Amino acid sequence: MSIEFIGFITNNNSSETVVRSGPILDRPYIETVAKAHELAGFDRALLAFHSTIPDGLQVGQHVLGVTEKLKVLIAQRPGFTAPTLLARQLATVDQFSNGRVSLHVITGGNATELRQDGNTIDDKDERYARTDEWLDVIKAEWSSDKPFNYAGKYYQIENGFSQIKPYHPEGIPIFVGGASDAAIEVAGKHADTFALWGESYAQVRDVTSRVRTAAAKHGRPTPRFSLSVRPIIAETEEKAWAKAEDILARATALQDKTGYRKPADGHATAGARRLLALAEQGTRIDKRLWTEIAKLTGANSNTTALVGTPEQVAEVFGDYHDLGVSHFLIRGFDPLIDAIDYGRELIPRTRELIAQRSVAKGVAAE
Repeated sequence: MSIEFIGFITNNNSSETVVRSGPILDRPYIETVAKAHELAGFDRALLAFHSTIPDGLQVGQHVLGVTEKLKVLIAQRPGFTAPTLLARQLATVDQFSNGRVSLHVITGGNATELRQDGNTIDDKDERYARTDEWLDVIKAEWSSDKPFNYAGKYYQIENGFSQIKPYHPEGIPIFVGGASDAAIEVAGKHADTFALWGESYAQVRDVTSRVRTAAAKHGRPTPRFSLSVRPIIAETEEKAWAKAEDILARATALQDKTGYRKPADGHATAGARRLLALAEQGTRIDKRLWTEIAKLTGANSNTTALVGTPEQVAEVFGDYHDLGVSHFLIRGFDPLIDAIDYGRELIPRTRELIAQRSVAKGVAAE
C-alpha cells in the first residue's frame, strides 16, 4: 500500500502560536508555502473551508499555477454551491492542472458557523443526507455521457449535463471527513479516501472498521484512509518534548490574539468529542500522541500531535500504516518552517521505513 503526504496551505502566516501580521489573503506567503511543499516532497496540500475565510477553490487554482507537480485538496461545504456548478468548476480547474485536483467534503458540525453562510438545516444527520444527494449529482455531472435527471429531497435536476469532465477518466478523488454515524454512511457510499483526525490506535481501528462496513453495504471497495496530525520533531526526544511544552505555553498565552480557543458555546463536533475524550485519558497516548493542544482549544480542528525525533515519529506513522492508513496530513505550528523540516527529515524517513516494513512483510508471507 503506497503512502501519500498531504500538507496544509493557509491564506496567511498564522497558527495557534503565530499571530497573523500580514493581510488575510497574503499572496506572497501562499506562493512561498506552496513551492516549499512541492520542494519538500508533499504529494498534495489541503485548502481549508470556513464561513469567513477566502475561497479555497480560487486559492487552490493559484497554488496550481505557481507549482508544477503539487496536487491540491480543495475543501468545500455541501449546500452552498449548486452541485452542478461546483462539478463544472472543479473539472475546469482539474483540466487546466492536468489532473491535480481533489475534493475534500466537509459537511460541518457547527450549526452556528454554518448559519454565517445562510444554512437553514440545523440537524446534522439531515445535513449529511443533503451531502449524499450533493455528491450524487456531482458524480453524475462528471460521469454522465448524456443529460440526466435527479429527483431528490434537496436537489432536483432536469437534463443536467457537463460538457467538461475531469482530466482523468476515473474522475476527481473525493475525500470525506467526519466521525458521526451519518458521516460514516456517506463515506461508505462516496469516499475514495476517508479522513481521520489524529486519534489513538484503538480509535483508528474502530473508525476504519465502521467505514469498511459502510462501504461493503454499498458494494464498494474500502476507501483509503488519511490521518491528520501535527508532528513536533527535534534532534532528540528530550528536545522534542521541550519544544512541545513551549508550543503549549505560547498557544496558551496567545489565545486572545490568535483566536484559537474553545468555542464559547461549548460546541464540539463528533470528531472533536473523540479527541477530547482521548485527552481525558492522558496527555500522552500510545507511543507519543500528545493531546494538550486539543484540550486547550476544544479540539476544534486537527490538534493532536506526534512528538519525538523524525525516526520516532516515522515509526508511529508506520504503526498507523499497519492499521490501514495510507495518507498522512501533516502541518506544523510554524507552518512554513515546519513544512521545510518535514521534507528534510520526516517525509523521507517515513517513506523509507514503510518501504522496509512492506518488504519484510512480503518476505514473511513467502
